Amino acid sequence: MNDTSTSDVIGRRVEVNGEHATVRFSGFVPPVAGLWLGVEWDNPERGKHDGSHEGTVYFKCRHPTGGSFIRPNKVNFGVDLLTAIKNRYVLEGEPEEEEEQTVIIGNKPVETIGFDSVAKQQSQLSKLQEVSLRNCAVNGAGDKRGIAQAGPNIRSIDLSKNLLSSWDDVIDIADQLKHLEVLNLSENKLRFPSGSPSPTGTFSTLKILVLNRTGVTWAEVLRCASGCPVLEKLYLESNNIVISERPVDVLQTVKLLDLSSNQLIDENQLFLIAYLPRLEQLILSDIGISSLHFPDAGIGCKTAMFPSLQYLVLNDNQISQWSFINELDKLQSLHALSCARNPLTEGSKDAQTTRQFLIAKIGQLQTLNKCVIPPEERRGAELDYRKAFGNEWKKAGGHQDPDKDRPNEEFLAAHPRYQSLCLKYGAPEDGELKTQQPFLLRNQLLTLKIKYPNQLGQRVIEKQLPESMTVQKVKGFLSRLLKVSVSELLLSYESPKMPGREIELENDQQSLQFYSIENGDCLLVRW
Repeated sequence: MNDTSTSDVIGRRVEVNGEHATVRFSGFVPPVAGLWLGVEWDNPERGKHDGSHEGTVYFKCRHPTGGSFIRPNKVNFGVDLLTAIKNRYVLEGEPEEEEEQTVIIGNKPVETIGFDSVAKQQSQLSKLQEVSLRNCAVNGAGDKRGIAQAGPNIRSIDLSKNLLSSWDDVIDIADQLKHLEVLNLSENKLRFPSGSPSPTGTFSTLKILVLNRTGVTWAEVLRCASGCPVLEKLYLESNNIVISERPVDVLQTVKLLDLSSNQLIDENQLFLIAYLPRLEQLILSDIGISSLHFPDAGIGCKTAMFPSLQYLVLNDNQISQWSFINELDKLQSLHALSCARNPLTEGSKDAQTTRQFLIAKIGQLQTLNKCVIPPEERRGAELDYRKAFGNEWKKAGGHQDPDKDRPNEEFLAAHPRYQSLCLKYGAPEDGELKTQQPFLLRNQLLTLKIKYPNQLGQRVIEKQLPESMTVQKVKGFLSRLLKVSVSELLLSYESPKMPGREIELENDQQSLQFYSIENGDCLLVRW
């Protein structure tokens, strides 16, 4: 049992044949002789019972098959931090045999074995800045002075999936690492303090704290974070967290907060963290959220909530209404959004149209699902959106004459950016709003002028091309027409609606429609 006495094992974290568990009982289980440990497994499928044997309850488990009785000699209680560091960074790769060496100690020559190696090992440890001890059965600090002496320059330490039992163990370790900036404690089942916070100065340099799958509660997060005055990134994935109170004088320096896979979080809880002044990145993947409304901001206005939020991740949720996306436009600093694998984005057969609508609805978005939005894509998305809902706009009271333009509140609530798009590009004209008949080719043809800016002898021609035609196929057509290799052709276009501006057709796989090329526009061909 690794020299651990039975009197202090309750609550200790242990490892048995690669599986982790918590000791809940130590004693005798009649009629079988000898000492037993009762453990509750992290993986309940590993156990056989709930802590009972022949009608007697020895301990309790959260799962009916979460418990087992184990002989002490089968249990690994782990090693202290310094031993784990030496095992990981010193003993590996050392030669089995070491040369003898003579050194002078007190004016007397002394033959030593491995003297150089010891000095080398100490030097090696003192230079360590990043330490990775994932799944190394670390159970605590051990000799605290030894940690401070052996690893004085450690700045980042990964202690995920170890045998740490309590936050006090973490404090004992961090108290010796005066330059610690990154601490990963994921998959340690820790007992967190219920009273006073961490001692002042223990985490004075800590910038990144990872507590994924530790079972931490929101109240415990706030107590632990109170000792982290410069914390910038906090990861809390998969803890069944409920945000129960607003952070006051805590988390005020945090720039990134990851709350992924905490299925109990809703919009009202999010409002409790909405005034963190420096929060720039918020990760809310797989929390089950389906609705969002900022009560302090009306149509077309910006919310005071999340004032610094630039990047929002909403992947794998239950977002199915465009009203949710409308609310995101109220975030004053939002520049990047990821919202993949939601009913709203997965349910549509036309992923490109969905992307265009997302771009059109969130005016200052620069990146969507990790793809940068170039200016021409934004222009195309906004023009297409303006056309797509033009008839609905007119029926709701919209009009080309500004004095008669009075769309009703229902339309404005569903399309809060529509009026600003009309100001940007002009109100949609009647010719643009004719009902499309997509199955008739003549209704998909664009009449375009084709110019050759570098070939003064070439006359301007006019051609009809399908709006679904890709840039690559347009190049193929022009290659045959001009007897010029496809690889030499460079295409762009200009529109009477944007005099003096030329837009490059840089993606051969995109269609003319993607670039929002319209009747009367001019293709510019260079080679």
